[in-house]
Parts: sequence; structure tokens; C-alpha cells
Amino acid sequence: MPDSFDQTISPPVFPDEQIVPATPPHWAREAVYRLGQQWWLKTFGITAFMFAFFSGYIYLLRHALFPVTVMPLTAIDRLVPFQPDWLPVYASLWVYVSLPPGLLKTRRELYYYGAAVGSLCLAGLGIFLLWPTAIPTAEIDWGQFPGFATLKGIDAASNACPSLHVATAVFSAYWLQRLIGELNAPRSLSLLNWLWCIAIAYSTLATKQHVALDVVAGALLGGLAAYLSLRTCRR
Repeated sequence: MPDSFDQTISPPVFPDEQIVPATPPHWAREAVYRLGQQWWLKTFGITAFMFAFFSGYIYLLRHALFPVTVMPLTAIDRLVPFQPDWLPVYASLWVYVSLPPGLLKTRRELYYYGAAVGSLCLAGLGIFLLWPTAIPTAEIDWGQFPGFATLKGIDAASNACPSLHVATAVFSAYWLQRLIGELNAPRSLSLLNWLWCIAIAYSTLATKQHVALDVVAGALLGGLAAYLSLRTCRR
């Protein structure tokens, strides 16, 4: 055989051909655009909101006005073991709850959302004020898990029911679902949204920060707040 057959055959090159770079889909471009709108208000507002919330939350942790009720354990709590690897998922709530306001465009929308989520948190703090609760002491040597030291210092196992961790996750999930629809994003994003929300709820059990009754109460509170706020928003 001739030596030329051993050479790699290159595809023909046409001078008029132009390589068109891939562009992000429309929903992704719209999402990036929304994230950039009112960015200063979002940055300042989310930071100020979390500071104000934790100030009230920690105050109630340390100054209970009434006797603290210890929440009972259920079969679900005995079924779910302590799983420290779920701590990053638990902490991911702070990223998750920032997504809905991040995807809003106008000041009016941001003010409305802030009032809605603020009402949810005030309702939870009001419950903690009138009915302080805590979870049973877990037989866990927390010293073996350094990552939990900060968590126990900020989010102690009090102010348990309803779980505001779960309530704000469910509230955010419903709002994100609405915004995903506005973006005409693929259904896979909706699935990811709800899986993230469920994972956060489960992480509260896996890290032994809450018991099952706290999770159920938090989901109901967050779902009710989302329903009322979205219904009013449509009007």
C-alpha cells in the first residue's frame, strides 16, 4: 500500500464556514439579567434581614418568658440516625433562601417579598415567644464533630417547633417554582428546586437539630405563608 494511506485524513476546510459560538439559552440569560437588577438593594437587604432575624432569634433562645416544652420523639426520629455528612446541606439553606429575592427585578417586588418572608419569620418568632420549645438532648459527643461547634453556638436545639429552617425552605421553594415558570426554564430545574428543599428538610433530622413534629409544623407554616403571599401577589 502507498505510504499516503497511513496518513490521517483531515476533513475538508471551507473558507466561507464560520464557527458560531454557543450561547446560553434564553432562560439562563434572563436569570443572569435578573440577578443583576437592584443588586445593591438585594445585597444590603438580605444582609440586614438576616442580621435582624438572628438578633431576635438568639434573644428568644436566651430569654424564654415561659417554661420550655420538650418536643416528643416519634418513630421517624428513631428511624433517622445522626448523619454529620448532612451538615453542608443544612447550611445550604442560606444560599437557597437568597435565590428568590435574587431573581426578582423591581424594588416593588423586593419590598413585597421582604414583607412576606418577614411576616413568616415574625409569626415563627411569635410562636417561640409564647410557646418556647426544645428537642430532647441527643446522646451524641458533639466534641467529635468540630463542624457542629458553630452550629450549636448559633442554632441551638431550642426554638424548635415550628422549624423555621424548614418553613423558610418551603416558602422559598414555592416562590422559586413561580420564578422558574416565569423564566420558562426546563422542568429539570423545578425538580432540582424541590429536591433541594426536601434535602434541607431531611437534613434537620439527620443533624438532630429538629424532630419530625418540628419539620411538619415548619412545612405547614412555610406552605401557608407562600400560598397567601403568592395569591396576593397575583392579584
